[in-house]
Amino acid sequence: MVAMAASAALVAATTVAPAQEAPKAFAQCKACHKVEAGKNGVGPSLFGIYGSKLGQVAGFKYSDAHLKFSQQTVDEAFLTKYLADPKGTIPGNKMVFAGLKNPDDVNAVIAYLKTVK
Repeated sequence: MVAMAASAALVAATTVAPAQEAPKAFAQCKACHKVEAGKNGVGPSLFGIYGSKLGQVAGFKYSDAHLKFSQQTVDEAFLTKYLADPKGTIPGNKMVFAGLKNPDDVNAVIAYLKTVK
């Protein structure tokens, strides 16, 4: 009985909590991106993207334009610019998304991406 309780506690301690519910603005992102690890769509998986370097998602073929920014950390400052103006932030990237025009939407998506890990 004690061993079963200890095993259950260990499993609970190592299970990753689900990410918070995605904001409405993220619906535009979901058209091309997945948030599950290792599951790329038209765009790379966004699992664990916050805090990582650009262009590092395994199995995804990035544009040359995107790879020029591969030393850029995906942080709040970068995402604030990128989500509002992807083409202006990384000229020549393949993403067709025009950007989020509402700063509250940008902040909501950033807050969500911080939890997707």
